[in-house]
Amino acid sequence: MRNFLRYFKRLHLWLLIDLALLGLFFLLRPMRGVMNALAERFSMPVERALGRAWALVPFSGAELCYAVAVIFLLVWFLSTIVVVARAEYKREAAYRRFLFLLDLLLSLYAAFCLLWGVNFYADDFCDRSGLHPQPVSTEDLIAVTRRFAEEASARADAVARNDDGTYAVPRAESMALASTLYESLYEEFPFLTIPVDPTPKPIFFSRVMSAMNVTGLYFPFTGESNLNMDFPAATFPFTVAHELAHRRGIASEQQCNFLGALAAIRSDDPAYQYSGWLTGYIHLSNALYLASPEDWYEIRANLNPGVEADLRAANDYWARYEGKVADASGKAYDAMLKSYGDELGMRSYGAVVDLLVLYFK
Repeated sequence: MRNFLRYFKRLHLWLLIDLALLGLFFLLRPMRGVMNALAERFSMPVERALGRAWALVPFSGAELCYAVAVIFLLVWFLSTIVVVARAEYKREAAYRRFLFLLDLLLSLYAAFCLLWGVNFYADDFCDRSGLHPQPVSTEDLIAVTRRFAEEASARADAVARNDDGTYAVPRAESMALASTLYESLYEEFPFLTIPVDPTPKPIFFSRVMSAMNVTGLYFPFTGESNLNMDFPAATFPFTVAHELAHRRGIASEQQCNFLGALAAIRSDDPAYQYSGWLTGYIHLSNALYLASPEDWYEIRANLNPGVEADLRAANDYWARYEGKVADASGKAYDAMLKSYGDELGMRSYGAVVDLLVLYFK
């Protein structure tokens, strides 16, 4: 046994370092002060520096990393078969190959915890703003849902539309405004201020994201906000704003949904305003349908035809991607959220309703 450990000394040492780092993270994560210090003095500065560096290239560094990872795993799998088949001591050869992969994956996980995981345990938007989700009354939910429906309907005709009545504002126009989008929130929420907001990156393989029910992705290893370019564009400006909220170290999906809607609504751009009110209405109306179907139908019946067209286009699009891939992706992300202490998991996307009602009632 001793000789065995010595023979794979470097790989075992690498494994011990990974386990020590992860153990230290899990030990320290309940300590809010430590997590705040890590987030403010290390994680966020490093991610913003990475974001500025990757902003110099026109393609998504995140997509490149995923492509390299897929190619690496394929090459590793095939080469492992060859190496083990040719090895005199097959068990030792297989152990070496799998231990190397385990070490590498644990190192990446440790880096992810340090760059992004700390934000699940540091002060979040609600802690810093004092806005905390609270149970809402049906009356308040009805009132705020009606307001969002009316505001979206009032702005629906101010945006370009296709012949079938659906939203037609080019995505490039929305992306071009991203760098200044959050400036309207800095006075009310100064902790959201960051020196530079690089333009989000389009994803080439966007339909793969759609198959996984993903519209946007923040990638801490490159500090980039990445965008699905395939789904119906009416909620695209909101998605830009949502991903830019993650860039500010906010890990909670519900809080980023709230901030995405608020930043879009506060924008001077009609497309952003419409997208913010529309997406807020979608979240609110989903909750209202469960609470009071009669009021849901009454509000829905008075929507602008353009809003109806955009809602139908979105429903038709996402219906094409329902299936095992989307379910598996959702369950995996849900498990990841819960592993970092977000007990609501994917349900946190619906909890944005509480913040919207609290803020707009």
